[in-house]
Amino acid sequence: MSGNPVLTGWRLRGLILSVIVAAAAYLGIAIWAGAEEVWHALVQVGPFGLLLALSLSLVNYSLRFARWQLYLRALAHRIAAPASLHIYLAGFALTTTPGKAGEALRGVLLKRRDVPYPDSFAAFVSERLSDLVAVVLLSLLGLTLVTQGTSLILAGVAAVAAGLLVLSQRRPLEALQRHADRPGRRLWRGLHHAATILLQARRCHTPNLLAGATALSVVAWSAEALAFWWILNAMGFEAGFAFAAFVFALAMLAGALSFLPGGLGGTEAVMIGLLLLHDMPAADAVAATTLIRLTTLWFAVLLGLIALSTNPEARGRELPDEHHA
Repeated sequence: MSGNPVLTGWRLRGLILSVIVAAAAYLGIAIWAGAEEVWHALVQVGPFGLLLALSLSLVNYSLRFARWQLYLRALAHRIAAPASLHIYLAGFALTTTPGKAGEALRGVLLKRRDVPYPDSFAAFVSERLSDLVAVVLLSLLGLTLVTQGTSLILAGVAAVAAGLLVLSQRRPLEALQRHADRPGRRLWRGLHHAATILLQARRCHTPNLLAGATALSVVAWSAEALAFWWILNAMGFEAGFAFAAFVFALAMLAGALSFLPGGLGGTEAVMIGLLLLHDMPAADAVAATTLIRLTTLWFAVLLGLIALSTNPEARGRELPDEHHA
């Protein structure tokens, strides 16, 4: 099986630009917080705490990968776990794109393994919706403890409801797919592709699969919320898990709804703001936020870059004949 390398032309430039912009943003945050405060926070958390946070991030990625495999199987694609994991991690290289849309790179890589674009994009859309459900549910944990963020949670609930409502409309989607099948017209072609993707995504939202995917998502994001709770307490800021999960989830929700690259800016602003409102010193709030983002977002980007640079699909290499599970 052959194909053009992915790491060429605009794809390579886009990847480099994405990483540079995100790195510059985090350099600015570190300078604002002060290198001394960030270093002090690292000392307080210690090697064990840092390793624990990274391990909990790996739990998050592992559970989300398990969910990804469920989606692919629901779409009748059985990719061998090692190859599928390599592709899944490669998608993290472009996590710092608006709405994590760059993670749809997996569709380009999976195309070489006979997975059509509508199917891989359907799995991607299902992932984003499942993540949104999870962070909304987690944010509800601290709603009785914290009065801030109600409007943001309601916006998240509305987004989830809208997504599930659209996916429930089989006949209208089929009608749109038929009506928009007009070769040569870009707008209609786009609508046809969108309807096809959503119809495929419906297969990832059967009652049983929806329940299982939601459970995996909640546990996955709870793992990173637990890392945030550990960091806060290691820094001397006594907080219960419900509060830490609320702050973490609400910040993730803000980043997701902002559609900023990797949620940069929106996520940090909400996280720091909530910590400040609850009497955490400004330097500590920024340092804690920087640490959790380094051990979650940036750890994922690093793994993604390694996976993408070593991925045979990305490099245009020949694949084994037997690549399905």
